[in-house]
Amino acid sequence: MRTLGTRTGTNTLAATGVAVGVLVLALKFAAWYLTGSVALWSDALESVVNVATAIATLAAVYYGALPADANHPYGHGKAEYFSVVLEGVLIVIASISIIRAAYEGFIAPRVLDQPALGLAVTVLASLINAGWGWILVREGRRRNSPALTADGIHLFTDVATSAGVIVGLLLALATGYFRLDSILAAAVALNILWAGWRVIRMSIGGLMDEAVAPATLDRIRTLISANADGAIEAHDLRTRQAGHATFIEFHLVVPGTMPVSQSHDICDQIERALKAEVANATITIHVEPEEKAKHTGVVVV
Repeated sequence: MRTLGTRTGTNTLAATGVAVGVLVLALKFAAWYLTGSVALWSDALESVVNVATAIATLAAVYYGALPADANHPYGHGKAEYFSVVLEGVLIVIASISIIRAAYEGFIAPRVLDQPALGLAVTVLASLINAGWGWILVREGRRRNSPALTADGIHLFTDVATSAGVIVGLLLALATGYFRLDSILAAAVALNILWAGWRVIRMSIGGLMDEAVAPATLDRIRTLISANADGAIEAHDLRTRQAGHATFIEFHLVVPGTMPVSQSHDICDQIERALKAEVANATITIHVEPEEKAKHTGVVVV
């Protein structure tokens, strides 16, 4: 029941992200329409990417939460990483479009229309993005959802670029140097390119079956050691992360004379302890007799 609730909550967050993205997109395009600013247009174009990736995140989170089946015995968790890759690709496309517009604006700069109202709308959109990005990063990390986390990180990048655009446009208005508008747009493009690389790097790690974080791995070792009373050692411990799912496997060495039922009870105790602290954990334990001991790995307390 707890797993079902987690999945439902993640789906709700992803769906809400689409609605928030559409709202912010409308506000930013309104700001661009009011001012004619190339920098604000670039900021609005980044929000187009946000909406597209929010939709991709919703699809990936829904599909990734589906239970294992005959064709996908390890579940569908890696589906989330594909939405992260898509987000990175869309960011690159948006950056190229922004750089082109920035060049054209630099060659033929224009005076901004209704700058005060346009900037006020941009500030409102940025505040919404900041609040929602904080929620996504917090919940994405808590639920082990790379798609939600990546979406939140990208929103923070969007907020940072919007802040830079606002400050820069205020300087352009104060100095009358309106080529600064196009320079800011180019800076936005470079900034979101960097964000795109970070997002893609995170997805590559998941697709390459990276191990869990060192702190989590240390906690797993401690839990195995403290809950394997009667065993001798645990070795060949391996972990990997696939979306919201965590896979843990290791060999557990027990005395050769121990009954199968007793070794099974030890495995059950270890599994209960691990699942209580590692969300969505799938655990595989291979029991071996004492002559298979390697005298390395996890020593049982």
